[in-house]
Amino acid sequence: MADARTFNVVVLGVGFLFIFTAFTTCGNIEQTVVKSLANDTFSGSGYHSLGIIYGVFSFSNLLAPAVVAVVGPRITMFISGLLYSGYVAVFIAPSTWSFYLTSVLVGVGAAMLWTAQGHFLVDNSEASTINRNTAVFWALLQCSMLFGNLYIYFDWNGRTEISDSGRRTIFLSLFVTSALGTLSFLVLGKSRRDEEMLSEEEGQSLLSTRLMYKHRAHAAVQDAKSEFRTILRLAGDKTMVLLGPCMAYSGLELAFYSGVYGTCIGATAQFGAAAKGLIGISGIVVGVGEIVGGGLFGLLCRNNCFRRTSVVFLGMVVHFIAFYLIFLNVPADAPVVLRTSTQTSPYLTPSASVALLCSFLLGLGDSCFNTQLYSILGRVHAEQSAPAFAIFKFIQSVFAAVAFFYSGYLMLMWQLLLMVVLGFAGTLCFFAVERIQNISVDFQE
Repeated sequence: MADARTFNVVVLGVGFLFIFTAFTTCGNIEQTVVKSLANDTFSGSGYHSLGIIYGVFSFSNLLAPAVVAVVGPRITMFISGLLYSGYVAVFIAPSTWSFYLTSVLVGVGAAMLWTAQGHFLVDNSEASTINRNTAVFWALLQCSMLFGNLYIYFDWNGRTEISDSGRRTIFLSLFVTSALGTLSFLVLGKSRRDEEMLSEEEGQSLLSTRLMYKHRAHAAVQDAKSEFRTILRLAGDKTMVLLGPCMAYSGLELAFYSGVYGTCIGATAQFGAAAKGLIGISGIVVGVGEIVGGGLFGLLCRNNCFRRTSVVFLGMVVHFIAFYLIFLNVPADAPVVLRTSTQTSPYLTPSASVALLCSFLLGLGDSCFNTQLYSILGRVHAEQSAPAFAIFKFIQSVFAAVAFFYSGYLMLMWQLLLMVVLGFAGTLCFFAVERIQNISVDFQE
């Protein structure tokens, strides 16, 4: 049984690796691709598409648990994978209506996919294996930032324009990758919960299948209502309110490093023929920063070498250094230029090395904030972790959606300034929460 569960966890990670190799790469390059389309009938925006995805995702999280409870995690992940594959496939023959329709569908699919993933991972783990299984899954997932972006570098390096045939080749490859990940979910064995439910339903053989599913749907709705009431109650909790700015900042910087910064690099005219290829390398380096930060701070915090406040402060400093260097190194009109290259010059002569250093710092700082937000929520709301994390993902996704919508209109310096202000406020609020928790612990002792 243990080997079967380990197999399930590995296949789960491989499935997510393939799907997010396609989707993460797509998000990193899609605004650049959209700007290069030789199609007068297409009027979509990559920023708007990503904003729709995160906006729909945030609200769909409220319904996803009920869907997963009725349909089951394996089928839910397979259906969600089909939606992701459909979104990637749109770029093979793009049209505005299908582009935005699949953006909405992926937002719904993302909520179901991540909810089902959490259910399935827990169901295939014991108390003694949950940390190992989580580490295996996240290691495979983070590798998704490497392979697709490496392909983009080799394919785009030296190109100044993206041809229609080149675009079709890229997205056909990404579609096949996503489809393989989706099909891998069909290989997953039944989880412990599935087996227990099957045994229970076999024991109730007098009931029709329709009544069984009706009973499961009713139970799922009741659970969803109970969780929603808990979410509303926690939303007014002092800790959650104070952590709100930090969660909101994680949404803004998520949008910036996952979709905006790569576009800025690709649009920088001073990089010449290397600009498009640098988008892929930037995505890889961001992934390296995430992997290094996640592993490093996980070990440091586990061994009590760093307090959470120290890691968050380091994340703020790292991000502020990155923002300052980006301000100096990247043209101000890079996020908003309607053509394929910028028209203004930055304060310094753009350097590819500095641009990639900033990519690493963005990934490293993001891991600082996210690992510590997960850590403090797991500590403060250990008994109500699911609703607490639902609030976190809701706030993060809403602000990511907002960031994607304004990214096509605000000049780079104003986007960086917004993140500096909110990042500083979020860090102070995080410190306040840690102070309150320490005082509470000291008082109890």
